Amino acid sequence: MPAFVCERAWGDRRGAAGRAELVRWVAAVPVVAVGTDVAATTRELPSEDVSVSLMSPRVPVVELPSPSVSLVNSEHRPLGLARRWRNVPVYRPLVDLSTMEERHVILTYRLDRATIHELCAQLEADLMSPIRQPTGIPPLVQVLSVLHFLASGSFQTTVAISSGMSQPMFSKVLSRVLSALLKHMRRYIVFPEVGDLPTVKGDFYALGHIPNIIGAIDGTHVALVPPSESEQVYRNRKSYHSMNVQVVCLADQYISHVNAKFPGSVHDAYIMRNSSIPYVMEQLQRHRVWLIGDSGYPNLLWLLTPVRNPRTRAEERYNEAHGRTRRIIERTFGLLKARFRCLHMTGGSLMYSPKKVCQIIVACCMLHNLALRRQLPFLQEDGPDGGVVAAVEPAESEEEEDEEDDTDNRDTVIQQYFQ
Repeated sequence: MPAFVCERAWGDRRGAAGRAELVRWVAAVPVVAVGTDVAATTRELPSEDVSVSLMSPRVPVVELPSPSVSLVNSEHRPLGLARRWRNVPVYRPLVDLSTMEERHVILTYRLDRATIHELCAQLEADLMSPIRQPTGIPPLVQVLSVLHFLASGSFQTTVAISSGMSQPMFSKVLSRVLSALLKHMRRYIVFPEVGDLPTVKGDFYALGHIPNIIGAIDGTHVALVPPSESEQVYRNRKSYHSMNVQVVCLADQYISHVNAKFPGSVHDAYIMRNSSIPYVMEQLQRHRVWLIGDSGYPNLLWLLTPVRNPRTRAEERYNEAHGRTRRIIERTFGLLKARFRCLHMTGGSLMYSPKKVCQIIVACCMLHNLALRRQLPFLQEDGPDGGVVAAVEPAESEEEEDEEDDTDNRDTVIQQYFQ
């Protein structure tokens, strides 16, 4: 056994007397050739300092040239890894959630303390380090860091400073938390089931007195820095780069559907036709229900749009009711982007790959629904006493593509309810 290995384990701990004893012991040990039987030539080690093959199987070891013997010191710390572990900084979280006021917790993370702890418990298995060592970042701190980033729209460096981790480490944490969160997507974003339809239709009827509406559909743009090889594909009609995000919401601003995989140059109607919405709505047609959308969509059997160039008072009344009902999707976009500033233009363009931007958008929609289900207020620093702010995104209707409308259902609605 090399003297310097033993000296690290014994000499530093036992002083000059220990080193002298060690030198005498090493001199008496025969030299072991690589590949020989160490057990046959190695003399018994003092039991109070080194144990042979009696360690916990979970403790990592450093092997000698022959793999038949492993040495671990009396503190059960691997000899070869001891110095490396000392050089790794121990993570000390800067955020203590228990000392923050509840209002400040909601203002900073958009969720209350109890909801954050429940979310951490749900994601903990995916956020725990595979090697439990003191340098691991606790799941709670990982979740808080990502929530702060989504809520504030701050760049990674700012969030890293506020949460006590490096910028590269936060980038890894962001990917880990997003992946863990999206595993539960179908729990947080749910289209109305048949049993829920009467309640959903009643809530929409209260908005504009149009019957049988179960959702408002529209698209919104989230700015990003585009890939250089396909920059033009992401340039939208307002000449900035974005993802065009299709959303269906309920009358209480709950998001029941989101599709965030199309670049900004793609038309709303194209996204709708290539999403799951047509299939879902066709399956529900025996219940005679509709979505409501703006003039950027074609009027379909299950989709009501406004009348272009209304000619009768009934058509005008229908358009007015249509506008009152459809405005809920604009308020939903406004609330979503105000609650999670990373999605808003004022937070700057997201500097991630389109795939990660899609993950961020869906994660924000999930957390938005979670906040609604917990009836948490949206607090804003600039608001009066942190009060609730009614955020509304201006309507951005796209010109309708050349597609023949199926207006029979709309004409029936106008005749029955707006004559």
